[in-house]
Amino acid sequence: MSIFSYKQRNNIILVSIIVLGCFLLYALSELFSSILGAIVLFTIFRPFFLHMVEKRGFNRALAALVIIFISLIVIVIPFLSLSIMVIGKIGSINRDSLPIDKWSVKIDEFAGANLNQPRLAENTLQKLGAYVADLFPSLLSSAASIIITLLVMYFLVYFMFVQMREFEMGLLKYAPFREQHALKFAVELRNSTYSNVLGQGVIALTQGILLANGFWIFGIPDPVFWGVIGSFISFLPVVGAPTLCIPASIILFANGHSLQGILLLAYGLLFIGNVDNVLRMIINKRVGNTHPIISVIGVFIGLPLFGILGLVFGPVLLSYFLLLLEIYETNRMAADRLERIRSPEL
Repeated sequence: MSIFSYKQRNNIILVSIIVLGCFLLYALSELFSSILGAIVLFTIFRPFFLHMVEKRGFNRALAALVIIFISLIVIVIPFLSLSIMVIGKIGSINRDSLPIDKWSVKIDEFAGANLNQPRLAENTLQKLGAYVADLFPSLLSSAASIIITLLVMYFLVYFMFVQMREFEMGLLKYAPFREQHALKFAVELRNSTYSNVLGQGVIALTQGILLANGFWIFGIPDPVFWGVIGSFISFLPVVGAPTLCIPASIILFANGHSLQGILLLAYGLLFIGNVDNVLRMIINKRVGNTHPIISVIGVFIGLPLFGILGLVFGPVLLSYFLLLLEIYETNRMAADRLERIRSPEL
């Protein structure tokens, strides 16, 4: 006869599950980007997959492969290409035709005379260099790691779609809350993903194009490069692409082109900035509302964990966490109400 009761054995098993689960999470930490990326892709492409399978009669495996191909062409390859271009450009910026030293001297002269900041450009360039080094930590030096991450991500995505019903029923079965709350969580998760990934992606692309166009019109060298930089920093709602017009305008002022400097500053802060606000309002109304605080804090959480991908994954992860807190609070309140009903005051 066992020395442990049924409840004690269950508690031992539960502790073993928790310990083993923590160990597995630690072991899979290097693949966390793959897992999160697979969840994001599954959430984004799920309606398209159902359309292909249920409306067009596609085989599940074929539909999954089509989605993998589309995501590679539309999302992954352009993102990696732009990142590599930025790294290459930054690496050759001292050998390029951009007169960085000349610009820095003129900006420092202007800032010293008008803003009492005689080393503004020098300090800003140092901070920018350190920030970029953290943002693009190993995109070129760890090609094997990137390939493994993508392979694991698409392996997960393939089976998520091919066995979608089993996958979703498993999530519903093992979800730590009631079915209606699980369905609510799924809807909110979809809205958060759309808002953070698709919504922010549209805003970033639009701001990058507008910034590159403005730089080209006003004669700022290498407008395409700065447009790409603007697209990346557009994921930061407090900073955003329009802020790049400020140093560009100072350069025009320092070169004696005061009218162009004023027009470029107005174009960036008034036009591009307002386009950003209008797009955010439309996206929040149609898809889901992501508070700017979530975006800012999420970016600072995501960058140390995922590098450049943290611009997307950080806010998504923080949104998922807040959704779980909301579901937990709903469950707790429901349990309290049930307890009061079962144990009324005498």
